[in-house]
Amino acid sequence: MLLVRGSAAGTTLTGTLYERGEDAPSFKGAPDEAAPYVWVCDEFYAVESGGSTQEVGGQDVNVAFESPMPRGFDTREKALEAAREHVRTQFARIGVDPEDVAIEVEPEHEAQL
Repeated sequence: MLLVRGSAAGTTLTGTLYERGEDAPSFKGAPDEAAPYVWVCDEFYAVESGGSTQEVGGQDVNVAFESPMPRGFDTREKALEAAREHVRTQFARIGVDPEDVAIEVEPEHEAQL
């Protein structure tokens, strides 16, 4: 299991990449369990009112969350590429330049230390 973390404008988003042989989550909308790599991460976007207030770049932004959308991939490279793009896209949806997002990939067990 890998954690893919994006940081920018004083906030962070982390998703999980389940690798070959690991048990990916099984819930409505989860990809075929035969997919060797499964990416799961929150999706969100800025709204005028309502949602949750997050501080982003020193500004309050109202953010609405969608259900995580798990996606299955055949290769680790494709899964990591999609994970990085997903994280950058979520930041763009709340007004952060995707180029400003620093991405880290680390094994889950190291992140818990």
